[in-house]
Amino acid sequence: MPYLGSSAHLPALAAAAPRPDPVPATGRGERVAIVSASIGAGHDGAAAELARRLTAHGLVVDRFDLLDLLPARLGRLVRDGYHRMLVQAPWAYQRVYRSTERAGGGGPLARALLRTAEERMLSALHPDTGAVVSTYPGASRVLGSLRLRGRLAAPVLTYLTDFSVHPLWVADGVDVHLAAHAVPAAQARATGARDVRVCGPVVDPRFRPGSARERETARARFGLPRNAPLALLVAGSWGVGPVRQVALELRDCGVAVPVVVCGRNEALAERLRADGVEHAYGWVDDMPALMHAADVLVQNAGGLSSLEAFATGLPVASYRCIPGHGPTNAAALEEAGAAVWIRDPAGLKAVLCDLLDGSLGLSQRAAGLALFAADRGGGPAAEIARVHHAGPSPLPARPAARRRRRAARRLIATAAVACGVWACAVGTGIATAYDGPGMIHAIGHSLDLDDPLPDHASHTEGHHS
Repeated sequence: MPYLGSSAHLPALAAAAPRPDPVPATGRGERVAIVSASIGAGHDGAAAELARRLTAHGLVVDRFDLLDLLPARLGRLVRDGYHRMLVQAPWAYQRVYRSTERAGGGGPLARALLRTAEERMLSALHPDTGAVVSTYPGASRVLGSLRLRGRLAAPVLTYLTDFSVHPLWVADGVDVHLAAHAVPAAQARATGARDVRVCGPVVDPRFRPGSARERETARARFGLPRNAPLALLVAGSWGVGPVRQVALELRDCGVAVPVVVCGRNEALAERLRADGVEHAYGWVDDMPALMHAADVLVQNAGGLSSLEAFATGLPVASYRCIPGHGPTNAAALEEAGAAVWIRDPAGLKAVLCDLLDGSLGLSQRAAGLALFAADRGGGPAAEIARVHHAGPSPLPARPAARRRRRAARRLIATAAVACGVWACAVGTGIATAYDGPGMIHAIGHSLDLDDPLPDHASHTEGHHS
C-alpha cells in the first residue's frame, strides 16, 4: 500500500477541521468564572480555550487557579508532590489512583484541604458571576460543596478534560458535566453525574489539518527530514514516563523517525540527543506546526495533546502509559475508536505501519476529526452559555443511604493505605488523602521543596498531559 503520510494527503477529511463554537448572543458584562489548576498543562489549556471562546462572544471571563486559593504554600506542595511522585515513585501514584477509584473519591484529609479553599473561592468570585466552570476535579469538589450548602447561587459546570472519568471528577452539587465523547459521558453517568452533555472537545483552532505546503514548511522550520515518516512522541508538560525507552524503541524499529517533545524536562532532551535521537526538543511554542510536520502521535497520558492530534488529523497510539490515568485514558480512547493502545512492545512496529500506511490510520484520522465535525449543539462554550442564561436548577438531596455507603468506602480506603497525600493527574486530575508513616517516608525522600519546578507555562499549546 502506498505511503499515506499525514492528513494533508486526505482532502476529504480536512473538511472536518474544527471550527469555533457558535455561542448564543450575550449582553455586555455577563460573567463566567473558570477554575483550573496548574498541574501539568492540560487543565489550564482547556480553561484557556474555553475562556477565549466565551470572551469572543461577549461574556466577561474570570479565571482562577485552585492552587492559588489554597493557604500558605499548600498549592505548590500539591503540584510538586504530584510531580515528584510521578517521576520518582510511580508505584505510589498507581496505588493512590486505584485506591481512590475503588473508594469512589478522596479521603478525609483531601476534604479538609479542599475546605480551606472555599472561603477564598467565594471571595474571589465576582458578585455578578452567572456560571462557574471547573476543568479540574478538586475545583469541582470545592464548587459543588458550596452549591450543596446554598452558599453559591450560580450554576456549576465541570468540563471533563480526559476520556476516562475517575470518581473524583463527579462531585455532588455540580449542575452539569460536559464530555467530549459518549464514552466519558457514560463513565460520568455511571459514577453518579446527574446531567451529562456530550459537546465535543475544546482545543485551540490552530490545531487543524494542515496542507501539503504547511507540512513541508513545518519540516523545514524544525530541521526534520523532508520525506521520511515521522512519529511525534509527547509526554506532557513535565516529560514524565519512560520517554527515553520509547524514543529508542521507535528509532530501533525503523518504521518512523522519532521526534520527541520533552516539555520542561530539558535534561531528558539533552540525554536523548546524546543517545543519537537527533530530533529531541524541550518546550515547543508552536505545537500546531510540529503536528503538521508529523505523521503519527505516540503518547502516554491521553490528555490534551491527544485531542490536539485528533483535530490536526493525526492518528494516535497510546504506548507505555504513565500510571493511574494513563491506562484508563488509553482504554477509553480505544473504546471510542479514536486511538489504538499498544500493550505489547512486540506489536509496536506492526501497529505503527498500519497507522502510517494502512486502514487503521485512515479510520482513526476519520474518528478523531469526527469528534469536531459532528453537530453537538455548538460545542462546550455554547453549553456553558446556555446554562449561564438558564440559571441554577434545584439540586436533589443526596440520599442518606448513599451518604452512608460513601462514608464507609472512604473509611475503608483511608485505613488501608499508608500515607497522607493529595494529588491530581493531568488528564483526569486525582485528589486523595491517606494516613500512616510508611508511604510518607517514601514520598518524603522524593519531595524537595528547595528544588522548585519551573514556573507554570502561561501558554497552552505544546506538550500537554
